[in-house]
Amino acid sequence: MKIKKAIDLVPGGLMLVPLLLGACVHTFAPGAGKYLGSFTNGLISGTVPILAVWFFCMGATIDLRATGLVLRKSGTLLVTKMLVAWIATIVASHFIPIDGVKAGLFAGLSVLAITTSMDMTNGGLYAAVMQQYGSKEEAGAFVLMSIESGPLVSMIILGATGVAFFEPRLFVGAVLPFLIGFALGNLDGELREFFGRCVHPLIPFFGFALGNGIDLGVIVKSGLPGIVLGLGVIVVTGIPLIFADRWIAGGNGAAGLAASSTAGAAVANPAIIGEMIPRFKPLVPAATAMVATACLVTAILVPILTALWVRRYQATHRTRAGFGSEPVVNPVTTPVSPVSPVTSAAAPLGERDAHV
Repeated sequence: MKIKKAIDLVPGGLMLVPLLLGACVHTFAPGAGKYLGSFTNGLISGTVPILAVWFFCMGATIDLRATGLVLRKSGTLLVTKMLVAWIATIVASHFIPIDGVKAGLFAGLSVLAITTSMDMTNGGLYAAVMQQYGSKEEAGAFVLMSIESGPLVSMIILGATGVAFFEPRLFVGAVLPFLIGFALGNLDGELREFFGRCVHPLIPFFGFALGNGIDLGVIVKSGLPGIVLGLGVIVVTGIPLIFADRWIAGGNGAAGLAASSTAGAAVANPAIIGEMIPRFKPLVPAATAMVATACLVTAILVPILTALWVRRYQATHRTRAGFGSEPVVNPVTTPVSPVSPVTSAAAPLGERDAHV
């Protein structure tokens, strides 16, 4: 049976399929974990410890020995995404109650859902899209996107905007596993490779555990708001990212558009933040379902929109070149001088990010 291949056909499937299975268990057998106990209960209710190990391993995958261009691209996209999520949180906090929308078409929508869906890029999706439509340096720009992993950025944004207050020790506790993994991975390349192998296999485990906190009724109810949220992520974060890529990173905008997605790992952030801030706990099921839907929507649309953007850019570029004063060089018919060999500026890149 080709189970893995079938799961891969679903955008973000490595995260979303186990999450749906967990939601089925919670809906139809809500007491299964406590009834079976032991290791089975650990798999069902072990969201936080599984995420802690995953977060540690993610930190180990970041390799700062990348080219300056890669770091420039990474830094530009990372900072822009964080700033946009921060501004979106400020705006949303003025219109949405702290305990979320209670009734109507967008019932369940909360500032928590908006923040956690916008502040974390699907790095794996980004790298795959840019390998097809961008340069090696642009594809490698996911190298710093792992910093977005976990709840740290969401905590900073929610705290800075006054939506929530986190004690300093909670910030330290949230980032410490990541920093330890980061330090070990950069001190020893073998450790980076060793821990990096654990990133992908852990995703379905915390996806299943997260699903066990969601009722299928919440997923159905959050469907339309989640779709709108996913479209909002592409529009609200995509436009600034395109301009930042063109004006700061020196790209054509494709890398910015490819980064306008919601990471599958962001689905875990509402639950983690809910553990730290008790008043957010009632919002966690709906926020988790909405972020999961936004992940699915952006995973489908972002590659399509990026492809259309690149084709439009290339067509416009060819048209302008045709009217220029200099002749268009045909790489097939124009000889290359043997005196100037073609060199490549690409340097070895870090391991693939696992934002599914």
